[in-house]
Amino acid sequence: MDLRQLEYFVAVAEERNFTRAAERVHISQSGVSAQIRQLERELGAELFDRSARTATLTVAGKAALEHARAALAAAVAVGRSVGEVTGLIRGRLTVGMVTGCTITPLFDALAAFHRAHPGVELSLQEDNSDRLIDGVRAATVDLALVGTATATPDGLDALTIISERLVAAVPRGHPLATRRHLRLRDLAGHPIVCMPPGTGLRTVFDQACAARHVQPVVALQASAADAIADLAARGLAVAILSESMAARYDDRLTALTIDDVDAPALLALVWKGTHNPALRELLAHSRQAFGPLGSAAADVPR
Repeated sequence: MDLRQLEYFVAVAEERNFTRAAERVHISQSGVSAQIRQLERELGAELFDRSARTATLTVAGKAALEHARAALAAAVAVGRSVGEVTGLIRGRLTVGMVTGCTITPLFDALAAFHRAHPGVELSLQEDNSDRLIDGVRAATVDLALVGTATATPDGLDALTIISERLVAAVPRGHPLATRRHLRLRDLAGHPIVCMPPGTGLRTVFDQACAARHVQPVVALQASAADAIADLAARGLAVAILSESMAARYDDRLTALTIDDVDAPALLALVWKGTHNPALRELLAHSRQAFGPLGSAAADVPR
């Protein structure tokens, strides 16, 4: 047997599907199936029950899975140890960013890291903040740029990039437009446009409303600040944004401070431990790229 076969075996076991496993390891389904069959012949036992639509582990497969994972982890550790001694860093990093992100410091950090360590394969994926945080906890994502309602999500390390209050934004002529301050209960009679559940900004808003027993009507949802602002500018709803987001649309919208939303919306880099030298290096490049953070932070959905 070889490490490639073990990698395919673990992928099928975790995905419970040969097609998804093939997509994950970037080869054809027939290639994965052939390698698994060869591994089964070498071991003298079937590892998967293929009678159903999902690939489920047999008793032999269950017995082999943790050992296969340990062997793959050991192989990665060997490469890292040699790399640390020789000054070469290799491997793979998966970086997550909140959907709709256009923040250039993250891209600058990735570019600088790639130039310094071309032997590390970088993978970039978008998702909402909650799922990215879950991915970091599960070690399927190494580093993620997320919006969050807490400075350091449970069980993770974090670097806060920006911390801002929420505001309500309305077009000129709106009944609330003459006010500079309001409270959550003042929004109860107006439809709201906000980011979807799973984003840090929405979590802050929902928690504040729940704490004050306010039940807003979230009539519209969008993942991008531009879309939220455009909908609000057309008079369809009151936009809930962060201060820097709303400032970008001050030619069309008036930002109103919500006095009883005390918790800020945070933008943060999150990760779980720094045993991986490639992750340590990427964090160093990220710290350099993000500090001091300029107006680019305003472009990031939270």
